[in-house]
Amino acid sequence: MRPDADLHAEQGRCSAGRDRRSAEGWRAAAIEDELPGLRILVGETVNGRAQPLTGASPPDVRARLRELSNRVRGARAVGIRREPVAAAYRVFFRQIGLDPDIVRTPVEAALMERMLSGGFHPTSLLADVLLIALLDTGVPVWALDSASLDGPLGIRASTTGEPLGRSRKAQALASDRLVVADSSTALAVLFGELAPGHAVHGETTRVTLFAVQVEGVPTLYVEESLWACRAALERS
Repeated sequence: MRPDADLHAEQGRCSAGRDRRSAEGWRAAAIEDELPGLRILVGETVNGRAQPLTGASPPDVRARLRELSNRVRGARAVGIRREPVAAAYRVFFRQIGLDPDIVRTPVEAALMERMLSGGFHPTSLLADVLLIALLDTGVPVWALDSASLDGPLGIRASTTGEPLGRSRKAQALASDRLVVADSSTALAVLFGELAPGHAVHGETTRVTLFAVQVEGVPTLYVEESLWACRAALERS
């Protein structure tokens, strides 16, 4: 993870060329009261690459993954939980009833996969871009097909039996699960799976990115993670 000085320098370079800020999503009143440090930041982008977002990554993205594979070793994987941003997500997992030693936080899961597979192997343009942003900042970003959304994104608790997504095959949720939702439907379990029919696919041109901020994670890191994804996807 880069120190704050590097992030501030990067912020200055980015703001000189484009607006890198993201919008804050809504939160249900009960969420604001019980989890005041929980926020969702949202940004929309377009695919400026020649290839589809679900297609193979171009050489620059693949090279960045190789660099990260060489740089991230076992010592980093073992010590990640003591780094401030990773530790903040671990604390939050416990706060909402998840054991981070069983249900790993996103960055810990990524580093564990690197140890098991011997490197960060390219999968698709979108997945690789999201992974690079996660490894650089410690902040996870998810992506939805903008065309499938109904209004702005926010965080709320699920109701008993409501579907995860608008697909006829959508699974029913238990009550009081924390979910990312638009104005009418739950679209993702918080830190979990995306709803079928709302994920980015081969024909997607506009992407809605969202990052989840918890107590102890600086807003600067969240903004940086979102901006890095947007910049990589818009690059022609």
